[in-house]
Amino acid sequence: MERSSISPIVLAIAAPFLICASLLACVSAEAQENSRPDSQPGQGIFVPQSTPIRVRKATPRPMPFLPGSEDSALATLLEFRSVDRMNPRDRDLAADAESTIGERAGFAGLEFNQGKWSYQQVVCSALPGHLFLQFTHNNGTGDVSVFSASIPRSGDGSVRIIPILRRGYSLFSPAPINALTISAFNHIRAEEHTNALSDWLATGLCYAALAGAHPQIGSPEETDVQNLPAAPPSQLFIPQQGDAVISFVDVAAKPRPMQWSMTFNDKGKLLKATHSPAPYTTEKALQVPTVEVQGRPVPSADSAGKAILIK
Repeated sequence: MERSSISPIVLAIAAPFLICASLLACVSAEAQENSRPDSQPGQGIFVPQSTPIRVRKATPRPMPFLPGSEDSALATLLEFRSVDRMNPRDRDLAADAESTIGERAGFAGLEFNQGKWSYQQVVCSALPGHLFLQFTHNNGTGDVSVFSASIPRSGDGSVRIIPILRRGYSLFSPAPINALTISAFNHIRAEEHTNALSDWLATGLCYAALAGAHPQIGSPEETDVQNLPAAPPSQLFIPQQGDAVISFVDVAAKPRPMQWSMTFNDKGKLLKATHSPAPYTTEKALQVPTVEVQGRPVPSADSAGKAILIK
């Protein structure tokens, strides 16, 4: 019987394949070894592993008022009530604070202890934690003194006054743009612990009322005031840096409508207020002049005459 033999030529051809198979087996074994938790770095064959990608969440842009937070029903709750229409609890609160109010008014030179003063309540829906009163001493044309008073309902805060007129003249500077008015308003809002859910339009109207105005916005049909011109939409501007500008026209101001503009920072602190005559126009609605901050209109302006601009 003849022995079977392998040709040297066949061995020469098969040898490289055998070597490659052996090397692949080694590489696979080393890769599995390095992937084990107890494998040491620098040993065997390095198998690159994918690095997890961390996605940074976008930080919400801070803003003092949320677009769409305005409520026309709340804004129209800015009301001036005579003493006989105040509820008993508010009358008692006003009586308890009378001595403190007189003291604060005396410091401002308002002669509170001289002559007869009357007051009415300012009902402000944006700041429900305070009782607001507006005091008037009327000695006839050209001799009128006026100031507003703020009384915290919970006792957590201070009684504050905002001087408006003393015997027909503005104290320091006109109350609507006065730094003392702005400071008092910021302290009041801080005591209210207000946040971005605050109604921006009601907030602006409340500031105007405390500064001496009896603001009315919108057309005569909306404000229920006769013989007033139609008004442009009240607007909220939200620039990129996160602050906000509230703008509206008081159509009830005499002798002509007045435009208000209030700039708040991203934490809701009032920085600046402007108060100037609105331009005359022959059109049905007043044209609002351009303010410092421009924006793009959001299509969802509603029928209540409000618009929101976001830059």
